[in-house]
Amino acid sequence: MAIVVGYVPTKEGQAALSRAAQEAKLRDTSLVVVNSARGGRDMSEAEDRLALEALVADLVAQGIEVDLRSPVRGLEPAEDLIAIAEQIDAEFIVIGLRRRTPVGKLILGSNAQRILLDSPCPVLAVKAD
Repeated sequence: MAIVVGYVPTKEGQAALSRAAQEAKLRDTSLVVVNSARGGRDMSEAEDRLALEALVADLVAQGIEVDLRSPVRGLEPAEDLIAIAEQIDAEFIVIGLRRRTPVGKLILGSNAQRILLDSPCPVLAVKAD
C-alpha cells in the first residue's frame, strides 16, 4: 500500500507533502505524489516543475520511495486523486487545506470537500502554517 498526496506549488501543497513524507517514514511505505491542475493542464511554469522534481529528489534522499504522477486527462484534481487512490488501493490520501469563505466555496466548489466525501480510503487534511 502507499500514501497518496495531492501537491500544488503553494503553502498548502507544501504542508501536505511534508506531512505525507512524515507518514510514509512512520509507516515504512511509499508515497505517490499527484500534481494535477484544473482542466488537465500540467504545471505551466518550468521552474515549478523543477522545484517539484527537487522536492521529490529530497524525499528519495530521505529514503522514501516516491512515484510522481502529473495526470493530464482533463479531470478535476479531486477526480485525479480519487482515481489514483482507487487504482493503487491507497492506505490514505493527504491534502492541504486553505481557508475559504462560504461564498467562495459555493461559487468555486471545493476539491477538498469532494475528496473527503468520495474518497475510497481515509483522508488526512492539513493546514499550512
